Amino acid sequence: MKKTGLLDLYRRMLLIRRFEERAQEMYMKGKIGGYCHLYIGEEAVGVGALSVLEPADYVLGAYRDHGYALALGSDPKALMAELFGKATGLCKGKGGSMHFFDAERRLLGGDGIVGGQMPVAAGVAYAIEYRGGGEVVMCFFGDGALNEGAFHETMNLASVWKLPIVFVLENNTFGMGTPVSRVSADLDLSRRAHGYNMRIDKADGMDLLAVREVCGRAVKYTRRMRRPTFVEVVTYRYVGHSVTDPQIYRERGDVEQWRPKDPIPRMAALLVKDGEASKEDLERMDAEVKAEVEACVRFAEESPNPEPEALFEDVFAESGK
Repeated sequence: MKKTGLLDLYRRMLLIRRFEERAQEMYMKGKIGGYCHLYIGEEAVGVGALSVLEPADYVLGAYRDHGYALALGSDPKALMAELFGKATGLCKGKGGSMHFFDAERRLLGGDGIVGGQMPVAAGVAYAIEYRGGGEVVMCFFGDGALNEGAFHETMNLASVWKLPIVFVLENNTFGMGTPVSRVSADLDLSRRAHGYNMRIDKADGMDLLAVREVCGRAVKYTRRMRRPTFVEVVTYRYVGHSVTDPQIYRERGDVEQWRPKDPIPRMAALLVKDGEASKEDLERMDAEVKAEVEACVRFAEESPNPEPEALFEDVFAESGK
């Protein structure tokens, strides 16, 4: 497990929150096109889980992927430029919100197809074993993916083939606008993994340290035993499924019930209590993060659009690569 300071992990959560807030504003102003799914409320999951990986490990996720890239240390300016569809974006403006891909950090993209990342994760893990490597794969997916055939096929093959994957279920209690209770006969979603003979664990997704501890155990087991593990992380998104979601499927009071569990002020209180930082320190950090995000917006606005010829670039992989 990487030894990352708690203050640094808190800053990563804060950066995700402020980045997402500005992304939401830019989308509403028409600066960002296509779809945009925000990670507000779920920051402790991505930051806590990814903090226990090694640099050589691989990460795959769904379309709510901004948080993974920021947690891994991708350049936030390039990420904002990607949202704007600019040539300076992480994927040269061709991926957009749902398809962040950072090969240097082994982030193999967000996936716009529900559950679509899971078979790909199995393929990556199979390649690792085929080559005799020691890396692991961490695959994030939402509760909506549990009813997809790709989930069951991947879980079964991962166990049969003994693949080094840590499956992280981000249970934010809604599949788009549908509550889990309406589509799942058993509300204990982790029990889905029992049928596939793999190690199972759970974590409070609103608690950074709890996520880090549970995912740390899972990664350690998978790395040592070369077998898959399944972690259910119960979390909550404070915003709609996408930026344009009117959220008519839930009452405002439902969101407010989760506010006291917000992972960012929760972690801030712990840092102050343990003497890691003062309230003034955290306020300065917040101001610095906001300034950093503003610089990202300026960079994106000032960056050039892709040239028309770029449509024909990066279509095929170069020979030998």
